[in-house]
Amino acid sequence: MESSNHELLLPLVQEENICLPLPINVVSKYWNINLPIEEAAELAKQYDPNSGSILMEGIELAERNGLICKIRHSSLSELKKIIDIGIPPIVILPGIPEITQHASIISGYDDTENTIFHYVQEGTTEGEQQEGAIPQDIFDKEWSEDGRLLIILAPDEIISNLNLQKNFDEESNRLCFISERLLLKKKNSEALETIKKAIEIDNTNFTALHLLAGILNAQNLEDCIKHYQKSIDLNNQFFLSFNGLGNFYLKSNQLEKAESCYSKAIEINPKRSARIYKNRAYIREKQKKNSEAKDDLKNYLKFSPKAEDRGVIEQAIREL
Repeated sequence: MESSNHELLLPLVQEENICLPLPINVVSKYWNINLPIEEAAELAKQYDPNSGSILMEGIELAERNGLICKIRHSSLSELKKIIDIGIPPIVILPGIPEITQHASIISGYDDTENTIFHYVQEGTTEGEQQEGAIPQDIFDKEWSEDGRLLIILAPDEIISNLNLQKNFDEESNRLCFISERLLLKKKNSEALETIKKAIEIDNTNFTALHLLAGILNAQNLEDCIKHYQKSIDLNNQFFLSFNGLGNFYLKSNQLEKAESCYSKAIEINPKRSARIYKNRAYIREKQKKNSEAKDDLKNYLKFSPKAEDRGVIEQAIREL
């Protein structure tokens, strides 16, 4: 690491699948540990190939091969401290439209330029590492949407020497990842019990409260409202909880409440979801707010240019 600009040199890696996400593989190779892609491919057979990355599978694969993992709600100052120790942290950030979240490796930072460096694999040539620089304030705002979740993956001797502020939500956060994996396996009752345990361990874990609300929402249970609301009270930038609550209100025909939740989510991040504009357009059309509904449908197509219902939406725009 070059101390002058706080950057870590990370390896270029091509291999990945849904059970060995690229960030896990890159960080493992950084520690000179080659994770077995064949084992990951075998694990992936349990899942729908469209499931997206299953971080918990990759984490456990890394742990079986000698690494230790900690999952924390963190801060910008702690992130920098971890980089300066020589650990490349993995953070959970908002996804592009129609991708809920994605994991990204932070390879460094520059306090002079106030930028954070992301590891970028695409477009690299052999022997070169590309980095995407993002202004620090924009990074922190986006990171805060999902509670500044951070994954530390390192050998035991490195983890043992970490002198980080005590964080009691690590076990709770891990159970959140496990619960999400159980949902992908369609083991819904086990997922529900797991997320309840996460909340018993830390009843201020807004990630866990959101996941519990989502499970209840899928069952059309009104109890989801109080859990969404508590997660929002604990993190008022929690886009996913505003969106989830809006979806419940829409299903239950509470249109004004749904519109309010969707509008708040869009205020937090106007580019995160295309579908949210489509949902709000439906509400506004019902409320005879045709001009605003039309604008929302245009935004839906803007952020989802390959939408399967594009023709129908374009016709609706013409008729509004």
